[in-house]
Amino acid sequence: MYEITVTKTFSAAHTLDIGGERENLHGHNFKVEATVASEELNVDGLVLDFRVLKKWVNEILEDLDHTFLNDLPPFSNMSPTAENIARFIYNRLEKKTVPMGLGISGIAVWESENSKAVYTKNCSGS
Repeated sequence: MYEITVTKTFSAAHTLDIGGERENLHGHNFKVEATVASEELNVDGLVLDFRVLKKWVNEILEDLDHTFLNDLPPFSNMSPTAENIARFIYNRLEKKTVPMGLGISGIAVWESENSKAVYTKNCSGS
C-alpha cells in the first residue's frame, strides 16, 4: 500500500454541547492531514500528484475557513466536533478519490498542537 499525505489549515469558530452544557463560543486554527492510498502507482510512479490532492483539500476547506461552523448546513444536524469535521472532509474528498480508484487512509483534524481526531473507514480504492 502506498500513501501520500498533505497538511492544510483553516480557521473557524464553534460551540459544542458537551455533557449537557454548552461551551462558550471559541475558535481554532485547525490543521487537517489528508492521506490518500493506493495499492498501485500510476504510470508516473505516483499515488496522485500532491498538487491535485492539495487542490481538492483546499476546495473543501474553503467552505469551512473563517466561518462559524455551527451555522453551516453540514453541521445543522450534528455538532461541529473535530471528529465530525474529519468525517465531513473525508466524505467530500471521497467523491474525488473513488472515481480514480484511490482510497482514503484517514483524515486527521487537529484542534490544537496536542489534540486531534481521526476519521477513517476501510480503504476501498484499488
